[in-house]
Amino acid sequence: MAQPQPGDWPPARPEVENLHGYSAPLEGRRGLLRLDFNENTVGPSPKVVEAIRNIPAEHYAIYPEYDGLREAFGRSLGGISPAQIGLFNGADAAIHAICQAYGSRGEVMLTTSPTFGYYSPCARMQGMVINAIPHEGKALAFPLQAMRRALTQLNPKLLLLCNPNNPTGTRIEPQLILELAAAAPSTLVVVDELYEAFTGDSVLPLLQAKSDGDPFSHYRNLVVLRSLSKTAGIAGLRVGIAAGSEPVVDRISRVTGPYDINSFGVSAAFAALEDQDHIDAYVAEVLAAKAWLVEQLLSAGIRHQGDGGNYLLIWPRSGAANCEAELRSAGILVRSMAGKALIDGALRVSIGTGEQMQHFWQAYCHCDGID
Repeated sequence: MAQPQPGDWPPARPEVENLHGYSAPLEGRRGLLRLDFNENTVGPSPKVVEAIRNIPAEHYAIYPEYDGLREAFGRSLGGISPAQIGLFNGADAAIHAICQAYGSRGEVMLTTSPTFGYYSPCARMQGMVINAIPHEGKALAFPLQAMRRALTQLNPKLLLLCNPNNPTGTRIEPQLILELAAAAPSTLVVVDELYEAFTGDSVLPLLQAKSDGDPFSHYRNLVVLRSLSKTAGIAGLRVGIAAGSEPVVDRISRVTGPYDINSFGVSAAFAALEDQDHIDAYVAEVLAAKAWLVEQLLSAGIRHQGDGGNYLLIWPRSGAANCEAELRSAGILVRSMAGKALIDGALRVSIGTGEQMQHFWQAYCHCDGID
């Protein structure tokens, strides 16, 4: 059969025809030690499993209901109005919606490099111009002065900041983010805080301390993203939120479907939010395992990076491609950073439990020739 040729189908918008989509994990990962996409490595609270099992079969035929879910998220964030919380099919859908609602052809989306790979495709779908400012030095520090200049000179429509940054682990003081937002009132500043639980770096406590009941009263141009994927162990159910001023959340929500989160995700989210002890215990386990792994890397003289988040960048002396392949043959998945600015040659390794990281380290030592 002849292969389809350009012109054999109706073309999409030019932005889509020229787009290279974000590459996400798909198949063949189950049953392996998943240290490649920063997921929770042990699974959700037993209360989450019980809540899903208790959904009556007849409810499968009913569209999902969200009554009380925004309130539950608001309480978990220290007291945010339900009208200031948008519900999304994971934080990815929130990023997409933000670009749809606020991005237009020729306008600038400002971010850092390297950072989460889904920001740019979402902006390019709208025909936006991407300006990614490199992290600085061997420590991959946040480029604060360059960012200030860019905000003044480019007047971007969007500024996307991942804090802690994925994949570098770079941390930004929350107060500095508020200063950037205050200096650029016509820019929508989006703070991706998906890894906040592992550092405590969040703008929300500062907003709440400055407010008179409305945490976004002085920062109408600020949006904060959170999800239940990294800590609560329900990445497969896709539950994320965007918190911001009511008018901004309303505009973002206008470009999403009416049932963005399915009923299983709704039930899981309620149960996860009600079991903060499970989340806290998992975070503590990850932080202890990360500290242990850093000690091993320092002792072995292996270059690594990653102050924040549940992951590290590691530069194998035997080469990233070789080490990635050997680890996979041992049943361990990690993520190659090949071709990424400033971190080419590194592997991003998600952190799991202490036992899991001991297993990883044993396999890593074999692939990288460490006695």
